[in-house]
Amino acid sequence: MNPVTRALLLSPRGMLWASVVVAVVTITLKTLAWYITDSVGLLSDAMESLVNLASAIFGLMMVTVAALPPDEGHPYGHHKAEYFSSGFEGILIIVAALGIIWAAGHRILDPQPLTQVGWGLALSVASSVLNGFLAWVMFGAAKNHRSIALEADAKHLVTDVWTSAGVVLGISLVHFTGWLWLDALVAMGVALNILREGWHLIWRSSQGLMDQALEPEVLTDIHQILTDFSHQRGEMEIIRFDHVTTRKAAQRRYVDMHMHMPASWTLGRAAAVRNSVEQALMSAVPGLRATIQLLPSDVEAHFNEARDLI
Repeated sequence: MNPVTRALLLSPRGMLWASVVVAVVTITLKTLAWYITDSVGLLSDAMESLVNLASAIFGLMMVTVAALPPDEGHPYGHHKAEYFSSGFEGILIIVAALGIIWAAGHRILDPQPLTQVGWGLALSVASSVLNGFLAWVMFGAAKNHRSIALEADAKHLVTDVWTSAGVVLGISLVHFTGWLWLDALVAMGVALNILREGWHLIWRSSQGLMDQALEPEVLTDIHQILTDFSHQRGEMEIIRFDHVTTRKAAQRRYVDMHMHMPASWTLGRAAAVRNSVEQALMSAVPGLRATIQLLPSDVEAHFNEARDLI
């Protein structure tokens, strides 16, 4: 496989197209497994795979929007569209979980015997292997592209794998113990786990839309670079930074700050130092956009909120 083809396949769009295809295959396998066994646990597993398909399609749409260049109406770009994808996926997960609980509740009151358990388990395990492999690849791609849409889809696939594992365990226990109610009980446990994952995705999306600050480890790198520049001058030509604020918008990261320097400096000299700071920041933090306002050392800018000083 040549590098160009590999890059396209591992891009956010390529990964989500793969997720769509895998979702169709796993829906087929799990629906067949439910049909031949009449297991409500396997029905819950199939319902979550249906959510996987809807989430992957919507994620593909949002990643396409996020990749659009800035325009007159969106001068900062469309990167936040990815948060709609992960939030929508979280909502769908919660809806699917509630549906599973509803179906399992009826089955607890009216347990039904399972049939052809061996084939049902084999089909469920096969679909889990597909989902697990795709999730592993997607986590790597999500890290490389800093894509919350890919990360959300990968986490959902992992949830699907754990769901299938729980269902397989429950059906196996039913087969060996004869306790039919275990099938519905396992389905409810799976649904509760899905609810937790859905809420987590919705929360993360809301924080991204509210301009959440950058990750602590990234902030540490930024502060270290600013500290290095603050101390590289002599006592008479001290440089300092304040009002450092950060935010992230999906793949993009932003940092704004004030840089104070001696009033005797020429504009050209000040601009050259600012350029060096910007380049150092953007080299250390992929996807970062730095905005630095130049101020003389004896001028302060005041804001209502307290900021960390460097």
